[in-house]
Amino acid sequence: MVYYIADSAVFIMGKDLDPGMIITVSSVVEELRSPEASLRFELALEGGARVELPDPAMRKKVLKVARDTRDAEELSATDIDILSKALEYGNEAVLFSDDYAVQNVAEVLGIKVMPVVQKKIRDVLQWEKECTGCRRRFDTGEVCEVCGCTLKKRRKRKI
Repeated sequence: MVYYIADSAVFIMGKDLDPGMIITVSSVVEELRSPEASLRFELALEGGARVELPDPAMRKKVLKVARDTRDAEELSATDIDILSKALEYGNEAVLFSDDYAVQNVAEVLGIKVMPVVQKKIRDVLQWEKECTGCRRRFDTGEVCEVCGCTLKKRRKRKI
């Protein structure tokens, strides 16, 4: 059996999925601001969709991989919860998300991922920060430790 792990984009964009196969997390529900998205969510619930809590052990694994790829700064708590839930279901899960950082981490974790309306990522990447002033490179941060200029995210390498 395959379960669809649904990010908020599924309800916002109206992706046509079997509601009985949809699993999401409570923080996704909090992201649904439009009446249309809320209605789609309510209809999915009536059709059998489930809202589940993520496993804390899976959250730790997701955060470790996100730090390794340097996507951690880009991921929200909801993104981490969704990835954790998909990891928990393993090969029985297909994660639906348009978020490229989510897709990047999902690929590294071996989670099958499908976009909702955007294109799927082609390459799994590791990121770094580059100073806009002196061009030095760092793993994390917002301001250069050397010259004080802002740091810009850039691709380090393909994984």
